[in-house]
Amino acid sequence: MATVALTEANFQAEVLDSDKPVLVDFWASWCGPCKMMGPVVEEISNERTDIKVGKVNVDDEADLAQKYSIMSIPAFILFKDGKVAAQAVGGQPKEGLLAALGL
Repeated sequence: MATVALTEANFQAEVLDSDKPVLVDFWASWCGPCKMMGPVVEEISNERTDIKVGKVNVDDEADLAQKYSIMSIPAFILFKDGKVAAQAVGGQPKEGLLAALGL
């Protein structure tokens, strides 16, 4: 399953109202570690059918980044039942990211 581009307009439906846990990657095009994590996030999206994976471009969606207190990127938040269940920040191996988020 491909990652979903998340915006203020679709965040409620795609993330908060999702019947599956949702891994959200907060990133920016100018961020080196974000570019490094891009393929890792895609890999997780393609391998895991039990979760949804979405990406928020913090430059385009500053209000969402502010709402979830994103201070450093890449930042990853796992939402379950519309609530923040786990968070991780920074570039890391796939296994590390999944472990940090309890996946």
